Amino acid sequence: MTRDAELRRVYGDHINAVFAFFASVVERHTAEDLTASTFERVIRAWDGFDPRRGSERAWVMTIAHNLLNDHFRRRRFRRAASLDEHPFLADFLTTEGDPMDQRLQRDELRAWLACLNQRDRTAIALRYGADLTAADIGAVLGLTPSTAHQVISRALQRLRREAERTAAPAASPTGRDR
Repeated sequence: MTRDAELRRVYGDHINAVFAFFASVVERHTAEDLTASTFERVIRAWDGFDPRRGSERAWVMTIAHNLLNDHFRRRRFRRAASLDEHPFLADFLTTEGDPMDQRLQRDELRAWLACLNQRDRTAIALRYGADLTAADIGAVLGLTPSTAHQVISRALQRLRREAERTAAPAASPTGRDR
């Protein structure tokens, strides 16, 4: 198989997982940009891929993970407000349906995810956004497969507790239930 054909196959095999990973933690337009950047790096580094060191998916997702870290690092130093910080403006202008309803759903999910640390959020995104196995997640995050599985399990437990906490009915203002 030629190098071009092999790279087309790699792109086809992993594009959905990479985009889903990014889309689970950043806005859609940013996820699209980061996905494109990931495959630019994959193309440049393809000759260095060694299947004996890990799976192809884990290698591609490691590149994606590093790009995401770079994105967050750069974002800390920006002075001007961006659509990443205020996505509801772009969503309001470009989406159909009720944009406030969509905004509230995203905000609720972000609030739940806020109870997790960065490593746990990344592990959840890799598991459910990119559909990686615990072994591949471990390879991306530098953990053993059993530790990656444990991180995901504990993160899910925290998410369940947070979801239950926020779904509990609020107490009345007087402190007494009606």
